[in-house]
Amino acid sequence: MAFQLGDDDAQGMNEMNLIPLIDIMLVLMIIFLLTATVLNPTVPLTLPKTTASMNEQPPEVIQVSVDKDAGIFWDSDPISMEELQSRLAAESAKGNDPSIQLRADKDSKYDTVAQVLAAASQAGLSKIAFVNE
Repeated sequence: MAFQLGDDDAQGMNEMNLIPLIDIMLVLMIIFLLTATVLNPTVPLTLPKTTASMNEQPPEVIQVSVDKDAGIFWDSDPISMEELQSRLAAESAKGNDPSIQLRADKDSKYDTVAQVLAAASQAGLSKIAFVNE
């Protein structure tokens, strides 16, 4: 009884080497892609006809700030609560519906911020954005 260790060199190879075939396929694919783009560089498209209209100007942005000492600022000008209410009413009367950006200091009183929101609501302005940094 004989034992065989290792592979038998007398047997033929049962598998086909596919690496050269894959290499040829990749080269042919690259050649095909290059020649296809050279032969037909543009794709004919029928695009829809449209007319351009003028874009409306963005609405005015009002910046209202509240500092930690309950001071109210219109852009960078300090104002009182009564003056804020009159300015918001005047902006609402213009009819362009401006956007309000409210900046409040982290140490400011919530009561002051709520009063500013109530004044904007009473003036009929509803576009209010809170800005933080």
